[in-house]
Amino acid sequence: MLAEFQRTEQGYIAKFDRYLNHSVENVWEMLTDNDKLALWFSELRVKDLREGGAYIFNMGDGNLIEMPILELKMHSLLEFTWADDVVRFELLLESEGCRLILIEKIKAMTDHTPRDLAGWHVCLDVISALLDGKIIENRKVEWEKWYPKYVAAVEEIKGG
Repeated sequence: MLAEFQRTEQGYIAKFDRYLNHSVENVWEMLTDNDKLALWFSELRVKDLREGGAYIFNMGDGNLIEMPILELKMHSLLEFTWADDVVRFELLLESEGCRLILIEKIKAMTDHTPRDLAGWHVCLDVISALLDGKIIENRKVEWEKWYPKYVAAVEEIKGG
């Protein structure tokens, strides 16, 4: 399911909402344990898991970008900067598993925004698959399937 979009006074919000048939603790580990994080987002690492701590993004060219953690509540909330934007993960306990909500607060839609959104979409699919003991063989093919849909969604929310 495509992310939901909303225009705000500060820009835009993209919200991904996934039900996972796994415990909050197991999903939290996928977001915060560097060994598990590497399985679905190899460029991202936790430097210091605390409010005021940071994630590190490896640009792949020798540059590392530090992304401060703005808000952290163990096993329920993780929010950090993402360039000029903010990425927020929320975990909500369900009767059999949990909901994983990813919210990206976007200041301005750019040509790169649909790339990021399609990337987050595939990342969430990969997390779900890994937790289910499966592997998505070709993430690039998955991304290419979602990218045009996010291009269209971004154009629509921008009014273009």
